[in-house]
Amino acid sequence: MPAPATETPLSPLAPLVTKPPVTVLGLGLMGYALADALLTAGHRVTVWNRTPAKAAPLVARGAHLAGSVREALEAGPLTISCVLDYAAQRALLAPAAGALHGRTLVSLTNGTPAQARETEAWALALGATYLDGGIMAVPHQIATPEAFLFYSGAQDPFDQHRATLAVLGTPHHLGPDVSLASLYDLALLSAMDMMFAGFLHATAVATSHPGTTATDFAPHVVAWLTSMLGMVPVMAADIDSPAPPAYAQSMDLVVAAAQNMADAAREAGVRPDHFDRTVTELKHRIAVGETEYTAASALTHLRLPARV
Repeated sequence: MPAPATETPLSPLAPLVTKPPVTVLGLGLMGYALADALLTAGHRVTVWNRTPAKAAPLVARGAHLAGSVREALEAGPLTISCVLDYAAQRALLAPAAGALHGRTLVSLTNGTPAQARETEAWALALGATYLDGGIMAVPHQIATPEAFLFYSGAQDPFDQHRATLAVLGTPHHLGPDVSLASLYDLALLSAMDMMFAGFLHATAVATSHPGTTATDFAPHVVAWLTSMLGMVPVMAADIDSPAPPAYAQSMDLVVAAAQNMADAAREAGVRPDHFDRTVTELKHRIAVGETEYTAASALTHLRLPARV
Protein backbone atom coordinates (compact mmCIF):
# COMPACT_ATOMS: atom_id res chain seq x y z
CA MET A 1 0.00 0.00 0.00
CA PRO A 2 1.55 3.32 -1.04
CA ALA A 3 2.55 5.72 1.66
CA PRO A 4 0.10 8.55 2.14
CA ALA A 5 1.03 11.64 0.28
CA THR A 6 2.40 14.43 2.38
CA GLU A 7 2.10 18.06 1.58
CA THR A 8 5.22 20.17 1.58
CA PRO A 9 4.50 23.17 3.76
CA LEU A 10 4.59 26.44 1.89
CA SER A 11 7.53 28.65 2.69
CA PRO A 12 6.58 31.90 4.33
CA LEU A 13 6.48 34.74 1.88
CA ALA A 14 9.71 36.66 1.73
CA PRO A 15 9.29 40.20 3.01
CA LEU A 16 8.69 42.69 0.25
CA VAL A 17 11.64 44.93 -0.43
CA THR A 18 10.46 48.51 -0.56
CA LYS A 19 12.60 51.22 -2.05
CA PRO A 20 12.85 54.48 -0.15
CA PRO A 21 10.40 57.24 -1.02
CA VAL A 22 11.70 60.23 -2.91
CA THR A 23 10.27 63.64 -3.79
CA VAL A 24 10.94 65.52 -7.02
CA LEU A 25 10.30 69.26 -7.19
CA GLY A 26 9.90 70.58 -10.73
CA LEU A 27 8.58 68.75 -13.77
CA GLY A 28 10.25 70.49 -16.65
CA LEU A 29 11.78 68.19 -19.26
CA MET A 30 14.62 67.16 -16.95
CA GLY A 31 12.61 67.03 -13.73
CA TYR A 32 9.99 64.88 -15.44
CA ALA A 33 12.70 62.50 -16.68
CA LEU A 34 14.10 62.19 -13.14
CA ALA A 35 10.68 61.44 -11.64
CA ASP A 36 9.85 59.00 -14.43
CA ALA A 37 13.12 57.08 -13.89
CA LEU A 38 12.58 56.81 -10.14
CA LEU A 39 8.98 55.67 -10.63
CA THR A 40 10.08 53.07 -13.18
CA ALA A 41 12.70 51.80 -10.73
CA GLY A 42 10.01 51.12 -8.12
CA HIS A 43 10.37 54.08 -5.79
CA ARG A 44 7.37 55.70 -4.18
CA VAL A 45 7.59 59.08 -5.87
CA THR A 46 5.97 62.31 -4.74
CA VAL A 47 6.04 65.17 -7.21
CA TRP A 48 5.25 68.87 -7.08
CA ASN A 49 5.08 71.26 -9.99
CA ARG A 50 3.84 74.80 -10.37
CA THR A 51 1.58 73.54 -13.18
CA PRO A 52 0.00 70.37 -11.68
CA ALA A 53 -1.34 69.12 -15.03
CA LYS A 54 2.21 68.18 -16.09
CA ALA A 55 2.17 65.47 -13.42
CA ALA A 56 -0.88 63.68 -14.83
CA PRO A 57 0.99 60.89 -16.70
CA LEU A 58 3.16 60.20 -13.65
CA VAL A 59 0.15 60.16 -11.33
CA ALA A 60 -1.56 57.70 -13.68
CA ARG A 61 1.42 55.39 -13.12
CA GLY A 62 1.34 55.70 -9.35
CA ALA A 63 3.14 58.90 -8.40
CA HIS A 64 1.61 61.10 -5.72
CA LEU A 65 0.99 64.73 -6.61
CA ALA A 66 1.58 66.91 -3.55
CA GLY A 67 -0.73 69.85 -3.04
CA SER A 68 2.05 72.04 -1.69
CA VAL A 69 5.83 72.19 -1.44
CA ARG A 70 5.57 71.50 2.29
CA GLU A 71 3.53 68.36 1.67
CA ALA A 72 6.09 67.26 -0.93
CA LEU A 73 9.01 67.75 1.47
CA GLU A 74 7.24 65.89 4.26
CA ALA A 75 6.57 62.87 2.03
CA GLY A 76 9.99 61.33 2.61
CA PRO A 77 13.60 61.73 3.67
CA LEU A 78 14.97 62.76 0.27
CA THR A 79 13.94 65.65 -1.98
CA ILE A 80 15.46 66.28 -5.40
CA SER A 81 15.00 69.80 -6.71
CA CYS A 82 15.24 70.46 -10.45
CA VAL A 83 13.82 73.87 -11.25
CA LEU A 84 14.84 76.87 -13.36
CA ASP A 85 17.55 78.34 -11.15
CA TYR A 86 18.61 78.85 -7.55
CA ALA A 87 16.43 81.94 -7.10
CA ALA A 88 13.35 79.92 -8.12
CA GLN A 89 14.46 77.07 -5.87
CA ARG A 90 14.82 79.32 -2.82
CA ALA A 91 11.47 81.00 -3.54
CA LEU A 92 9.78 77.58 -3.55
CA LEU A 93 11.52 76.20 -0.48
CA ALA A 94 11.64 79.23 1.82
CA PRO A 95 7.94 79.22 2.84
CA ALA A 96 8.21 75.51 3.72
CA ALA A 97 11.78 75.62 5.05
CA GLY A 98 10.88 74.10 8.42
CA ALA A 99 9.93 70.85 6.69
CA LEU A 100 13.54 70.37 5.60
CA HIS A 101 14.69 69.68 9.16
CA GLY A 102 16.14 66.17 9.39
CA ARG A 103 15.81 65.58 5.67
CA THR A 104 18.20 65.62 2.71
CA LEU A 105 17.91 68.14 -0.11
CA VAL A 106 19.67 67.38 -3.38
CA SER A 107 19.79 70.29 -5.79
CA LEU A 108 20.04 69.28 -9.43
CA THR A 109 19.21 72.84 -10.42
CA ASN A 110 21.87 74.44 -12.58
CA GLY A 111 23.81 77.16 -10.77
CA THR A 112 27.21 78.49 -9.79
CA PRO A 113 29.69 77.31 -7.14
CA ALA A 114 28.91 80.40 -5.03
CA GLN A 115 25.20 79.57 -5.12
CA ALA A 116 25.95 76.00 -4.04
CA ARG A 117 27.91 77.22 -1.00
CA GLU A 118 25.16 79.67 -0.07
CA THR A 119 22.45 77.00 -0.37
CA GLU A 120 24.41 74.50 1.69
CA ALA A 121 24.80 77.04 4.51
CA TRP A 122 21.08 77.83 4.36
CA ALA A 123 20.10 74.14 4.43
CA LEU A 124 22.46 73.27 7.28
CA ALA A 125 21.10 76.15 9.35
CA LEU A 126 17.66 74.57 8.97
CA GLY A 127 18.91 71.21 10.25
CA ALA A 128 18.91 69.59 6.81
CA THR A 129 21.67 67.78 4.96
CA TYR A 130 22.51 69.01 1.49
CA LEU A 131 24.11 67.77 -1.70
CA ASP A 132 24.71 69.88 -4.76
CA GLY A 133 24.62 68.13 -8.11
CA GLY A 134 25.23 68.49 -11.82
CA ILE A 135 23.49 66.39 -14.46
CA MET A 136 25.73 65.44 -17.37
CA ALA A 137 22.98 64.16 -19.64
CA VAL A 138 20.00 65.34 -21.62
CA PRO A 139 16.55 64.19 -20.49
CA HIS A 140 16.26 61.14 -22.76
CA GLN A 141 19.60 59.83 -21.46
CA ILE A 142 18.50 59.73 -17.81
CA ALA A 143 18.64 56.18 -16.38
CA THR A 144 20.83 55.00 -19.27
CA PRO A 145 24.56 54.11 -19.25
CA GLU A 146 25.31 57.42 -21.00
CA ALA A 147 24.13 59.50 -18.03
CA PHE A 148 26.42 60.50 -15.19
CA LEU A 149 25.88 62.99 -12.42
CA PHE A 150 28.26 64.91 -10.18
CA TYR A 151 27.52 65.36 -6.47
CA SER A 152 29.43 67.29 -3.85
CA GLY A 153 28.94 67.96 -0.18
CA ALA A 154 28.91 65.74 2.91
CA GLN A 155 29.75 62.08 2.38
CA ASP A 156 27.10 60.64 4.73
CA PRO A 157 23.97 61.77 2.82
CA PHE A 158 25.57 60.68 -0.44
CA ASP A 159 26.27 57.21 0.95
CA GLN A 160 22.79 57.00 2.47
CA HIS A 161 21.00 57.85 -0.78
CA ARG A 162 23.52 56.54 -3.31
CA ALA A 163 21.31 53.66 -4.50
CA THR A 164 18.45 56.05 -5.19
CA LEU A 165 20.69 58.56 -6.97
CA ALA A 166 22.24 55.77 -9.05
CA VAL A 167 18.85 55.21 -10.71
CA LEU A 168 19.31 58.51 -12.53
CA GLY A 169 22.79 57.80 -13.89
CA THR A 170 26.27 56.93 -12.65
CA PRO A 171 26.85 59.01 -9.51
CA HIS A 172 30.27 60.62 -8.94
CA HIS A 173 30.85 62.14 -5.49
CA LEU A 174 33.56 64.76 -5.88
CA GLY A 175 34.21 65.39 -2.21
CA PRO A 176 33.03 67.52 0.72
CA ASP A 177 33.54 70.89 -0.99
CA VAL A 178 29.95 71.54 -2.03
CA SER A 179 30.97 73.85 -4.88
CA LEU A 180 32.73 71.17 -6.95
CA ALA A 181 29.67 69.64 -8.62
CA SER A 182 28.51 72.96 -10.07
CA LEU A 183 32.10 73.89 -11.00
CA TYR A 184 32.59 70.66 -12.98
CA ASP A 185 29.08 70.87 -14.41
CA LEU A 186 29.53 74.36 -15.81
CA ALA A 187 33.08 73.62 -16.98
CA LEU A 188 31.84 70.65 -19.01
CA LEU A 189 28.86 72.61 -20.30
CA SER A 190 31.27 75.28 -21.52
CA ALA A 191 33.22 72.61 -23.41
CA MET A 192 29.99 71.39 -24.99
CA ASP A 193 28.87 74.91 -25.83
CA MET A 194 32.15 75.75 -27.55
CA MET A 195 32.13 72.42 -29.41
CA PHE A 196 28.67 73.10 -30.83
CA ALA A 197 29.60 76.70 -31.60
CA GLY A 198 32.60 75.35 -33.52
CA PHE A 199 30.37 72.89 -35.39
CA LEU A 200 27.93 75.64 -36.36
CA HIS A 201 30.71 77.97 -37.51
CA ALA A 202 32.38 75.22 -39.52
CA THR A 203 29.05 74.26 -41.09
CA ALA A 204 28.31 77.88 -42.01
CA VAL A 205 31.67 78.06 -43.81
CA ALA A 206 31.34 74.68 -45.55
CA THR A 207 27.76 75.20 -46.70
CA SER A 208 28.70 78.50 -48.35
CA HIS A 209 29.70 76.25 -51.26
CA PRO A 210 26.69 75.66 -53.52
CA GLY A 211 25.40 72.10 -53.18
CA THR A 212 27.06 71.36 -49.83
CA THR A 213 24.55 70.52 -47.12
CA ALA A 214 24.96 70.34 -43.37
CA THR A 215 23.97 66.66 -43.53
CA ASP A 216 26.74 65.96 -46.05
CA PHE A 217 29.31 67.82 -43.96
CA ALA A 218 28.40 66.48 -40.50
CA PRO A 219 30.11 63.06 -40.81
CA HIS A 220 33.41 64.82 -41.57
CA VAL A 221 33.02 66.94 -38.43
CA VAL A 222 32.30 63.84 -36.33
CA ALA A 223 35.30 61.95 -37.74
CA TRP A 224 37.67 64.88 -37.27
CA LEU A 225 36.60 65.78 -33.74
CA THR A 226 36.63 62.12 -32.70
CA SER A 227 40.21 61.75 -33.90
CA MET A 228 41.21 64.94 -32.07
CA LEU A 229 39.79 63.71 -28.74
CA GLY A 230 42.96 61.67 -28.31
CA MET A 231 44.83 64.94 -27.84
CA VAL A 232 42.89 65.83 -24.68
CA PRO A 233 44.81 63.59 -22.24
CA VAL A 234 48.10 64.57 -23.92
CA MET A 235 47.39 68.26 -23.42
CA ALA A 236 46.14 67.65 -19.88
CA ALA A 237 49.41 65.89 -19.02
CA ASP A 238 51.34 68.83 -20.48
CA ILE A 239 49.36 71.25 -18.31
CA ASP A 240 50.11 69.29 -15.14
CA SER A 241 53.75 68.42 -15.83
CA PRO A 242 56.83 70.62 -15.36
CA ALA A 243 58.57 68.61 -18.09
CA PRO A 244 58.89 69.89 -21.67
CA PRO A 245 55.52 69.59 -23.41
CA ALA A 246 54.71 66.66 -25.67
CA TYR A 247 52.52 68.96 -27.76
CA ALA A 248 53.93 72.27 -28.97
CA GLN A 249 53.59 74.29 -32.15
CA SER A 250 55.42 77.28 -33.51
CA MET A 251 53.53 80.49 -32.72
CA ASP A 252 54.12 81.64 -36.30
CA LEU A 253 52.36 78.51 -37.59
CA VAL A 254 49.43 78.88 -35.19
CA VAL A 255 48.85 82.56 -36.02
CA ALA A 256 49.04 81.81 -39.77
CA ALA A 257 46.42 79.06 -39.39
CA ALA A 258 44.14 81.36 -37.37
CA GLN A 259 44.52 84.09 -40.01
CA ASN A 260 43.61 81.63 -42.75
CA MET A 261 40.48 80.54 -40.84
CA ALA A 262 39.47 84.19 -40.39
CA ASP A 263 40.00 84.95 -44.07
CA ALA A 264 38.14 81.83 -45.21
CA ALA A 265 35.19 82.77 -43.02
CA ARG A 266 35.07 86.26 -44.55
CA GLU A 267 35.22 84.84 -48.07
CA ALA A 268 32.33 82.52 -47.15
CA GLY A 269 30.24 85.39 -45.79
CA VAL A 270 30.57 84.11 -42.22
CA ARG A 271 31.51 86.16 -39.15
CA PRO A 272 35.27 85.84 -38.46
CA ASP A 273 35.14 87.48 -35.00
CA HIS A 274 36.57 84.57 -33.01
CA PHE A 275 39.56 84.09 -35.28
CA ASP A 276 40.21 87.82 -35.58
CA ARG A 277 40.45 88.02 -31.78
CA THR A 278 42.71 84.95 -31.77
CA VAL A 279 45.08 86.48 -34.34
CA THR A 280 45.29 89.71 -32.35
CA GLU A 281 46.07 87.87 -29.11
CA LEU A 282 48.65 85.56 -30.71
CA LYS A 283 50.47 88.46 -32.37
CA HIS A 284 50.65 90.19 -28.98
CA ARG A 285 52.14 87.05 -27.46
CA ILE A 286 54.72 86.87 -30.24
CA ALA A 287 55.56 90.54 -29.67
CA VAL A 288 56.40 89.85 -26.02
CA GLY A 289 58.71 86.97 -26.95
CA GLU A 290 56.62 83.79 -27.01
CA THR A 291 57.75 81.36 -29.69
CA GLU A 292 55.76 78.19 -28.87
CA TYR A 293 52.07 77.52 -28.46
CA THR A 294 51.43 74.93 -25.75
CA ALA A 295 48.41 73.82 -23.74
CA ALA A 296 49.97 75.17 -20.54
CA SER A 297 50.64 78.61 -22.04
CA ALA A 298 47.14 78.76 -23.51
CA LEU A 299 45.65 77.99 -20.10
CA THR A 300 47.76 80.70 -18.49
CA HIS A 301 46.43 83.30 -20.93
CA LEU A 302 42.84 82.26 -20.24
CA ARG A 303 43.11 83.14 -16.57
CA LEU A 304 42.04 86.58 -15.44
CA PRO A 305 44.60 88.66 -13.53
CA ALA A 306 44.49 88.05 -9.81
CA ARG A 307 42.45 90.57 -7.90
CA VAL A 308 44.46 92.75 -5.53
